[in-house]
Amino acid sequence: MSATLLAVALSLVSAGAYAAAAVAQSRLAGRTDPSTGVLRLLGRGAWWSAVGLNAGGALLHVAALNYGPLTLVQPLGALTLVVAVPLGARAAGRRVGRVEWRGTALTLLGLGALLLTAGGSAPHETLSLPEALGVGAATMAVVAGLGRPGARPGLRHAAASGITSGVASALTQTLTVAVTDHSGGPLFSWRLLTVALLVSAFAMGGLLLSQTAYRGGLGAPLAVVTLANPVAAAAIGLALLGERLQGGPVSLVLALLGSAAAVRGVILLSRAQGRNTGPEAPPEVPVPGDQVPSRVVIGSPRRADPAPPAGVPEPVPAHASG
Repeated sequence: MSATLLAVALSLVSAGAYAAAAVAQSRLAGRTDPSTGVLRLLGRGAWWSAVGLNAGGALLHVAALNYGPLTLVQPLGALTLVVAVPLGARAAGRRVGRVEWRGTALTLLGLGALLLTAGGSAPHETLSLPEALGVGAATMAVVAGLGRPGARPGLRHAAASGITSGVASALTQTLTVAVTDHSGGPLFSWRLLTVALLVSAFAMGGLLLSQTAYRGGLGAPLAVVTLANPVAAAAIGLALLGERLQGGPVSLVLALLGSAAAVRGVILLSRAQGRNTGPEAPPEVPVPGDQVPSRVVIGSPRRADPAPPAGVPEPVPAHASG
């Protein structure tokens, strides 16, 4: 099996693990009070199940990055949303809708077009220590800006989660290539130690940010995470790691069409999942004090008896006699 096919296969299994983790996190977020802190989550088995699934997906993702470039591996992460559609529907006890199938098909077509333009060679370039520190500082600044109080915090936290996860993937590739490189360099250095610490911090930050984002539902936040992740990683790969999209103008047009199809598919999936997994309003229960008196008249009104003529004694009811 070639390195490219192995990277694709590992990425597919990784996407399945990430999808299962996203569904588990969404269900946990739906059952958790928004004021619950991180320490409370650490005592729940569902949280550790999601952490285990994310860890498994991350390990497979690291292995894929060892055989394929960021421009190839990261777009396959969008399959997480595609896999999460049937998993989320099954967990909710419903069938996958027509709009969800359309979104799935468009996403797959778009990914196929993007994969045709991605570079197929195994990665060899790594980030230097100044480059890694610069990427880390820029990422923390962006996350701080997205974390400010304001409207639509779920989508902003989802974007921050996708960016931190994408940067963690780019740094992981540097760490993996440097460790597996047999050029005779030192296995442990300040550069590798710094990169490893940044990977750990961004990976955990992305996990916590996604848990916060899923409180409003799975669809739209997961779609934002899915789009922001490969964009951040591919930007680092193209700008700092010397990765290039293969092909000429035709490939560029194909990549643009594939991107448009993938974005349209993700939007459809986010809308469908937003309707299906969004919080439902509880049924209204009438309050006894707020009941409105009924205006329905039962029976006809009783007519008053005519008054007796003057001088005639009023009859006494039979039951009143002694």
